[in-house]
Amino acid sequence: MVKIRLALHGSKKKPFYKIIVTDSRFPRNGRFIENIGFFNPNVHNKAKKINLNINRMDYWVKNGAILSNRIKYFIKVIKKNNIL
Repeated sequence: MVKIRLALHGSKKKPFYKIIVTDSRFPRNGRFIENIGFFNPNVHNKAKKINLNINRMDYWVKNGAILSNRIKYFIKVIKKNNIL
């Protein structure tokens, strides 16, 4: 099953997340199919905090990818605040 989820990167107490498309059997920071954006919680500017390629995400969802709960929340925030 293909999922769209976060992969943790960065250093201790300074997290940085990549938004990736991956097979659900692969580990969190393991192999992935495509990198479609990032989330940086350390930035205070909302426009620079989340970067997501909506077109690629829609492509993967149409082909059967499942969104994680956190990604669903990001999409909701993006659409509410018109960030992208």
